[in-house]
Amino acid sequence: MRDDSEHTLMTQVAAGDQAACRIFVDRYLGQIVAYGTRLLGDRETAQDVAQETFTRLWTHAARWEPRGVKVGAWLHRIAHNLCIDSLRKRREVLMDELPERADPACSAEDELHHQDVSVVVAAAMARLPERQRAAITLCYHQELGNIEAAEVLEITVEALESLLTRGRRKLREILQDSLPDLLGEV
Repeated sequence: MRDDSEHTLMTQVAAGDQAACRIFVDRYLGQIVAYGTRLLGDRETAQDVAQETFTRLWTHAARWEPRGVKVGAWLHRIAHNLCIDSLRKRREVLMDELPERADPACSAEDELHHQDVSVVVAAAMARLPERQRAAITLCYHQELGNIEAAEVLEITVEALESLLTRGRRKLREILQDSLPDLLGEV
């Protein structure tokens, strides 16, 4: 299914239309930074990845072909590849992810518990193989459908589902001992 408005915008970006490019930046920047932050565990590096992703949008827009791939999935694929390159360069994964924004209805104790859970889950995610971590991040944090996530990872939907299954199983194993603390009184 082709999104004609995105196809038109990509044509405009390819022709050098900065306003059209800005629409894509406004539409996808937050998602790309969030994806990079979750995959890399470092918001600053994720922002660098996002900047490079949108630079590539600008410089390679003429090469984009709409063959059923949404621009958002294409941008996620670029960001994913840049994240993997970054992970390979530094050969270590830091997952001290910033906690999500506090819910004003939560008590301070609840907020501390949520932060503790976030740290434990982020550490467990860091222990997953990078492809399983990427699959889980795309599907659960970025809320991409299986087809789009598979496109980003350049694998089949069946391979993505296998990664998700193995990743969830491994997370359960890793988190098993922490389960009573994670399910505390929240």
